[in-house]
Amino acid sequence: MTYYFIIGTTFLVSVIINTILKNKFREYSKFYLHSYMSGKEVAEKMLTDNGITDVNVLSIEGNLTDHYNPLNKTINLSEKVYNGRTAAAVAVAAHECGHALQHRLGYNLLKFRNHLIPILNFSSKFTNLAIMSGLTLFYSSGGKDSFILQLGIGLFFLVVLFSFITLPIEFDASKRALTWMKNKNVVNYQEYNQAKESLNWAAMTYVVSALGSLAQLIYFLSFFTSINNKKNEEF
Repeated sequence: MTYYFIIGTTFLVSVIINTILKNKFREYSKFYLHSYMSGKEVAEKMLTDNGITDVNVLSIEGNLTDHYNPLNKTINLSEKVYNGRTAAAVAVAAHECGHALQHRLGYNLLKFRNHLIPILNFSSKFTNLAIMSGLTLFYSSGGKDSFILQLGIGLFFLVVLFSFITLPIEFDASKRALTWMKNKNVVNYQEYNQAKESLNWAAMTYVVSALGSLAQLIYFLSFFTSINNKKNEEF
């Protein structure tokens, strides 16, 4: 019951934050930038200003599907961001360029997270299976057979670690984006606040995901505590 409460709460909060984020984009889409630059133009200018000449800016389908791909060095912007001339659109474009700048500068946390990706891709295939089968063996053996459960929790720990490492990376990319936009007068005072608010709400989606994963990890670890308490009561 507790597990479903954690999952349900995390999902509900995520839906609320995504709704607010989409509403912010919709609200700010009514106002064009004073510079009238598009997300594509802002991304290309930020890359050029930072001496990055080997990264391409591409348009992709979807909504809020924007990302930087370090493997083929591309800034992938959703159509609304790529063509958008609003504070929210250019903020997202500049944020993704922030990741490209992190990559160029050898940002340590980004390098560490990139090393985790192959391991995470492998572990994610077996995490749920290991935890579910591990719980069955754990309870049927009265807590004596815990190896599979420990393995599953260990794999899930990598998911949690990845989520929390992502947070400072995202905040740093936003900081780089906002600083550059302000210094280059891409946005005025009002537009800067709109851009900052948009990026803050976008970052909240990562915060909720990380906290939800941590809550699940604590829940799984609590099984060992409950078994140990039962054993102590028996003695």
